[in-house]
Amino acid sequence: MEFHGINKTTLLDFPKHIACTVFTGRCNLRCPFCHNGDLVLAPDSQPVIAQEAVISFLERRKDTLEGICITGGEPTLQKDLLPFLKQCKEMGYLTKLDTNGTRPDVIQAALDAKLLDYIAMDIKNSPARYAETVGLSSVRFSAFEESVDIIKNCGLPYEFRTTVVKEFHTKEDFLAIGEWLKGAKCYALQAFKDSGNLIQPGLSGYSREELTAFRELLLPYFDEVLLRGID
Repeated sequence: MEFHGINKTTLLDFPKHIACTVFTGRCNLRCPFCHNGDLVLAPDSQPVIAQEAVISFLERRKDTLEGICITGGEPTLQKDLLPFLKQCKEMGYLTKLDTNGTRPDVIQAALDAKLLDYIAMDIKNSPARYAETVGLSSVRFSAFEESVDIIKNCGLPYEFRTTVVKEFHTKEDFLAIGEWLKGAKCYALQAFKDSGNLIQPGLSGYSREELTAFRELLLPYFDEVLLRGID
């Protein structure tokens, strides 16, 4: 596994659990609003944390932490993801995977091996605007559809989530997302904030009131609609 960062304690990344978060490098998307731009564009320039160091940390924190969240970058690009998840489970940890949904085969393999306890998939935008929003000329949208179907039917706690950016998301987009994901248990709207490390600088977020209006619009489509990161 290629690790480039670790948040040693978080109460936010893994719902209802005290966890740590590890960051993998590299991604196959180029979302302009990505807040980990260096992990996507120049992972080799980032400090590396050896997998042995991560495992050692997890061994020491068994009595304190309940879970581990694997994020990125895009973790499903890592060839050793499943063996790493297996190690975490063998140490007694709950595992959460953050994914962009481009590798449904990897998600399914992790589920088949019973290596996950929670899945969070980023929904970048409405189907018609996906390629634009992920910074590519085209995408294989069927992969995202397959990942959504796998996650909706996996039997585990899960969420779909969208970072809401004024330059990319409209009321019409959220109605289209609602129709696409209709019946999902949990959908989260995440307030965009400029991390200073964006792929495309100069983007902006919506106000609390505007995000609340989007949430009201989406309530008929989901069991639960959350707002995150609002002031």
